[in-house]
Amino acid sequence: MCQLILTRSNLSGGQQQRVAIARALASDAKVILADEPTGNLDEDTAAEITKILKECAHQMNKCVVIVTHSNELAKQADVILKLRKGELQIADTPDTDTRKGQKN
Repeated sequence: MCQLILTRSNLSGGQQQRVAIARALASDAKVILADEPTGNLDEDTAAEITKILKECAHQMNKCVVIVTHSNELAKQADVILKLRKGELQIADTPDTDTRKGQKN
């Protein structure tokens, strides 16, 4: 009988990210911290990981905090916080930018 043994080193970067996300989502934690979840991934896999995080956060009512240097990833967030000169600031999101120009 042949036994299949998969270790972390047998998995691609995208597969490792999916496993980490699945483990986080399977827990009953209300907050998921993701440090550069797309940093070492190709563009397509990064987009898939981002989609998984967003959909699961909304569907499972979890808070997903992503730390990233990617402006493209940050633009997809519901809320963007930036650390500047040691101060945490709320950054404008596309939704708040459009609301600023509207009259009530």
